[in-house]
Amino acid sequence: MSEVQSFIPIAKPWMGEPEAEAAKRAIMSGWVTQGPEVAAFEQEFAAYVGANHACAVSNCTTALHLALLAVGVQPGDEVITVSHSYIATANSIRYCGATPVFVDIEPQTYNINPMLIEDVISDRLQRGIADRTRAILIVHQIGMPCDLKAILDIAHRYDLPVIEDAACAIGSEILWDGQWEKIGKPHGDIACFSFHPRKVITTGDGGMLTTNNPEWDKQFRLWRQHGMSIPDTVRHGAKQVIFESYPMLGYNYRMTDIQAAVGREQLKRLPEILERRRYLAEQYQEKLADIPGLKLPTQPNWAKSNWQSFCVRLTEKYDQVKVMQEMLDAGISTRRGIMCAHRESAYQSQPWSCGVEPRACECEVGKCDRLWESEQAQDHTVLLPLFHQMTQQEQDYVVKVLKMACQV
Repeated sequence: MSEVQSFIPIAKPWMGEPEAEAAKRAIMSGWVTQGPEVAAFEQEFAAYVGANHACAVSNCTTALHLALLAVGVQPGDEVITVSHSYIATANSIRYCGATPVFVDIEPQTYNINPMLIEDVISDRLQRGIADRTRAILIVHQIGMPCDLKAILDIAHRYDLPVIEDAACAIGSEILWDGQWEKIGKPHGDIACFSFHPRKVITTGDGGMLTTNNPEWDKQFRLWRQHGMSIPDTVRHGAKQVIFESYPMLGYNYRMTDIQAAVGREQLKRLPEILERRRYLAEQYQEKLADIPGLKLPTQPNWAKSNWQSFCVRLTEKYDQVKVMQEMLDAGISTRRGIMCAHRESAYQSQPWSCGVEPRACECEVGKCDRLWESEQAQDHTVLLPLFHQMTQQEQDYVVKVLKMACQV
């Protein structure tokens, strides 16, 4: 491998001395669990996305769980979502004892197809009330914003809350009433973010909920700390003895101050990270345009992706595994298209629906006619390396090897 000297990963966090110093600051303060750094990170994150409230938690899966609980999802309910997402999306619904109802995606954006949502709202009545359907959980897949206007029009018609799985979408924007606004404002009811190392910014792991509803924000803060009535920061700073109580069932979903201190530095880097990722995405679009049969990602004119991933679609004449293996042999890491939860073994024993009656899919294992676009996306797309530190030499090498792998 002459062009580059080392393996090219699919992603690489951009971290350095500022993050190391921030972690040291938290460690040396003596307060390393949820505390003042978490509070500061929440305030700064809320200001960045334009939300009234932001609540930090241990990861995006726990954020999704709390969001679903807050909007009232209970055992026996149904939540409309996509199968074409990381399995945590469907799992968070099952944590509530509810059933995920999977809707197919748009082949251009890999996001939920709004035109299919209304058909799977259970027991639709003329009054616009959904009986079993409790919420809509959308996913801004690989950083590309969903068609929120179309989705919210349907949700409002049936009085359904909308939760945004924005795990991949920090920094992404949507054109809203003539203004560019960040995903997470939120435009739905609650938005949930991830700070996993594969995401655009990272705290090692971690999550955030944003909302404009103060009661939900208050509830998140109770739930994330075992339902404790008095936060640690209040109890430790009190001049009198205070005993906490536990009036509700809660969870251990806290973010540490070490993570939050790192997150505050990552948030400062975000504008520069976004600028670089968008440049690299433009370069991919230009350099890969001449490969016959290779479909490049589409960005609607009302969306600005953060390009958390750059996803290319292979036509039938290409073998997905063969292309990925040839790139791996050349020292380039790729990933297959986004998984489909309904195809996983775990969901052969878990309840789910694709909207047919009775509300259980009768298709063969691993194949559902109503989720055809989702399955095609998984089977025929490849995610290419994209990260802030990627050099032009590295990107050119990825393009060269992909072109060779696509020679039939």
